[in-house]
Amino acid sequence: MRVKAIATLGVFAALTALVAGQAVPGAPALRQASSQGARATSWPREGPPRPLPARPVVFPPYEIRKLANGLQVVLVNHNEQPSISVRMIIRAGAAQDPKDKHGMAMLTATLLDQGAGNRTAEQIADTIDFVGGVLGTGAGSDLSYVNAVVMKDSYDLALELMADVVQRPTFAQDEVERQRQQALSALKVSAEDPEAVAAQVIDRLIYGFHPYGMPGAGTAASLASLTRADFVDFHRKYFVPNNALIAVVGDIAAADAMAGLEKYFAAWKPGVVPDQSATEPPQPTKRVIVIDKKDAVQTEIRVGHLAIPRKHADYEAVDQAVKILGGEGANRLQQVLRSQRQLTYGASADLDTFKMAGAVIAETDTQTSNTAEALRIVVDEFSRLQRERVFDEELSGAQDYMVGHFPLTLEVPDAIATQVLNQLFYELPVDDLPKYRERVLRVTPDEIQRVARWFIRPAQLSVVLVGNADAFVKDLKGVGFGDFERIPIENVDLLSVDFQRRAPARPE
Repeated sequence: MRVKAIATLGVFAALTALVAGQAVPGAPALRQASSQGARATSWPREGPPRPLPARPVVFPPYEIRKLANGLQVVLVNHNEQPSISVRMIIRAGAAQDPKDKHGMAMLTATLLDQGAGNRTAEQIADTIDFVGGVLGTGAGSDLSYVNAVVMKDSYDLALELMADVVQRPTFAQDEVERQRQQALSALKVSAEDPEAVAAQVIDRLIYGFHPYGMPGAGTAASLASLTRADFVDFHRKYFVPNNALIAVVGDIAAADAMAGLEKYFAAWKPGVVPDQSATEPPQPTKRVIVIDKKDAVQTEIRVGHLAIPRKHADYEAVDQAVKILGGEGANRLQQVLRSQRQLTYGASADLDTFKMAGAVIAETDTQTSNTAEALRIVVDEFSRLQRERVFDEELSGAQDYMVGHFPLTLEVPDAIATQVLNQLFYELPVDDLPKYRERVLRVTPDEIQRVARWFIRPAQLSVVLVGNADAFVKDLKGVGFGDFERIPIENVDLLSVDFQRRAPARPE
């Protein structure tokens, strides 16, 4: 086998040399003839294939209705598959956590299907599994959700389970303790994970003590303090029909979908939802936090500043500007950091937009010795986006990706439900969904330049570096970041002004 492999490699080398017009050892006559032929024939050079023509997005027919108790309903007929997705959003997430009770929304959402109505957590799981369905709960910064996906003949069962989970969670004490311990274990793992720490610190740095900057997963102290009464109270305040949206998408007629919703949700009593009051996020300010992790072999880099809420009129242009900086279809950061400088395996930038505010955050990781150089390049790319007009080809690349990818988000009922609910949640017209391609392509390089000039603030970037500080802090001054705060990773405290955990005072 080895002889055969060597012989094959010899033939491959000869063919490679012939193509390049180079000498092949041991074949002088062949070499001379082939070399002459190679000079006469140039190797064909072609660019990448052009994208296929965009197909029009055909959004399925939909209706928007409302139950008498205030529950807003979206019905979307999508009969390509014999399945139905039911997705509910509650307008309350980590941003509604009470003071000093961080993690409340996340843990409440986790507990919803861990016992509800007359069923235990195990019985709920067995019931949905028996019909081949999926039931899930969760929470984000602005919202909590419950969703179910079932075959069409199990629609009633899905609504029955969801009605119990949303309206009648039991918050059994043993389940509260079990989920609390799992959340505490996850916190311990995250506290040693450079990626997780970098993400938490950059959010806190950008948003300050606004709810978006607070630890949505909680802290060890806040999770330990939460009681069953706390969960019951949070649920009572926010889990009411006039604070909820529900979408039914799939192979079901509107009349049948509404009949099921009336049966299981019409008796749900509305309530008075607490007003949202929050500290304003701070204005962007240059600040560098170095999280020291002695055993790290690479550095996690996060760079960003405050951005816009989702409903902002310039969302489309700002979103595409960020995609040119570090998104799919363009990505200047990836091109420079990876392709040109070989400093990383990946780099990106994202526009996070929520109800009240948003952030643009660039991220990458690099070998420790390259930390300062990679940081300088990231900041330079922010500056270049603000300073220079983008190329037509860059914008076209980003837009082609966005337009081509969008139909994939409408292929299955659950994805359609998510798209529709997002529009309603952020108070955007559902009619805009079928017009996505037109909205994307309407943005011009001049629009990108306009928003980049007021939106991108290179001199006011927040920076987080997580890695072996001894190996790179000496280089930061040379790239304009000599003024920094250094914190051992084991001492990070997201609730402290200076991110430093203080030892408890000794009693006198």
